Amino acid sequence: MVEPRGLDPAVIDLHAVRADTPGNHRGVFLDSAGSSLPPVQVLDEVVAHLRREAEVGGYRAATERADDLAAGYEDFARLLGCEADEVAFTDSATRSWLVAFDAIPLAPGDRILCTEAEYGGNAVPLLRRAAEVGAEVAPIPSDATGAVDVQALRTMLDERVRLVSLVHVPTNGGLVNPAAAVIEAAHEAGALVLLDACQSAGQVDLSDLDADIVTGTGRKWLRGPRGTGFLVVRGRIRDRLQPRQVDLHSGTWDAPDRFSLRPDARVFELWESSVADRLGLIAAARYALALGVPNIEAAVRSRAEHLRSGLANLPGVTIHDLGEVRCGLVTFTVDGVPPTEVRDRLADQNITVTVSGTTSTQYDMTRRGLDLIVRASPHYFTSPAQLDKAIASVRELTRHP
Repeated sequence: MVEPRGLDPAVIDLHAVRADTPGNHRGVFLDSAGSSLPPVQVLDEVVAHLRREAEVGGYRAATERADDLAAGYEDFARLLGCEADEVAFTDSATRSWLVAFDAIPLAPGDRILCTEAEYGGNAVPLLRRAAEVGAEVAPIPSDATGAVDVQALRTMLDERVRLVSLVHVPTNGGLVNPAAAVIEAAHEAGALVLLDACQSAGQVDLSDLDADIVTGTGRKWLRGPRGTGFLVVRGRIRDRLQPRQVDLHSGTWDAPDRFSLRPDARVFELWESSVADRLGLIAAARYALALGVPNIEAAVRSRAEHLRSGLANLPGVTIHDLGEVRCGLVTFTVDGVPPTEVRDRLADQNITVTVSGTTSTQYDMTRRGLDLIVRASPHYFTSPAQLDKAIASVRELTRHP
């Protein structure tokens, strides 16, 4: 396991972030990889705007917050290491990924490479569109640590590869794929890189990565509302894309027989959206920026390693996380206790975890002979005492399966 370089998880004031997270006092919350607990700053932003809409209507309420909405693009540019005109907002990571992928031209004989950590929500459209146009989808082998094998990738890259679909952090474990090395290799071959940052944005620093397209959600590690997502499309590739889902926000009806599309990433946005949720997403980004993403990354890794090592020391518990570099997802199984039962019995003690199955990560789970695993994902607001309580509860399961 590679520790964060030069970072101190104690930089984040645990008392302060726990005070900002009232839901954290209801039990032990270990599902930020699913849908995290928003801080009060996010909750207050969303609720206040909904109340304002009830007072003056949605259009006027949005106009009143126009400056804050516009500033959100700058906030996400800081968070993601890009330009403000390269940022778009959507209603989910899935929507971001789909509209971007749909805009990449594909032809018969083209190849798409993906990692063995590919997520089911990406794999289905990849396979479907490849079948429609006569393209090929091929997974890149993993190396001995379970991360994408960059050397194997280099042998697969040729002039037919149009896209490398790269899952930064899989849904079924703490692995962090070597994104920078993958991006460099793909760009040397002229291929685009679509980085799925759904599980990394908000817990892993993305600001130094130069993927052509980046997609992510608000509800997980960023601690924003559900129904929010973001999309980064680098200006250098816009002319290579053909956005297909456009409306009167994405484009302008210039004359009865003419239209023009926006020249920035917001061509991938649609007119209608939840303004309250978007303001909440922006508030979540500002909260993360105020804490410092490198500090968040160190704190989350520290919490995850505490939990991972504690569980690994229990007889009958197997840790299933891969990779040399790991993050905040901790996956495990308990001998003699089905993962769904582990989840449910922990829930009876107000400890929230979830499960991950084969249909979410078919390549990886099939390769490893796994069907279902328990997934726990502590955030920086989780205290060491709460982690110890979770470990003790799992220990009881091993004693009384």
